[in-house]
Amino acid sequence: MGNGLVPYLCCADAAAAVDFYTSVFGAVEVQRWTGDDGRIGHAELHFGGEPLYLADEHPEIGVQGPRALGGTAVSLVLTVPDADVTVAGALRAGATSERPVTTQDDGARAGWIIDPFGHRWSVQTPAPQVPVEQLRDRVGDQYDITD
Repeated sequence: MGNGLVPYLCCADAAAAVDFYTSVFGAVEVQRWTGDDGRIGHAELHFGGEPLYLADEHPEIGVQGPRALGGTAVSLVLTVPDADVTVAGALRAGATSERPVTTQDDGARAGWIIDPFGHRWSVQTPAPQVPVEQLRDRVGDQYDITD
């Protein structure tokens, strides 16, 4: 097995988070470990084959979610076939909009939401690859794009 990176989220009410991520984002639940106290100690979901782990809060061992901590410094990027449809479904299911879905400089459609558990997501539908020179023309002096 090679190196890899798997996000591991902490959620107040991890069972509700699993329901949200499977119904709104199309994730597939692979495994769930539920303790005697009813809290999820570990769950594994797959998003397009890529894993994401999550668990309930366990403050007694320092595991707390973004709501308990007052926010998050981490953003997750989710690629979907239609960002507009996915973001609309997330908002109906309790997420809040941070930035509406718009067409980005690279042509992608993307919007930013905070899910009901306090995690920030960029939900995007990529555009075909744009040559770097064309991107530089689009953004002007706003960014220095290297290749």
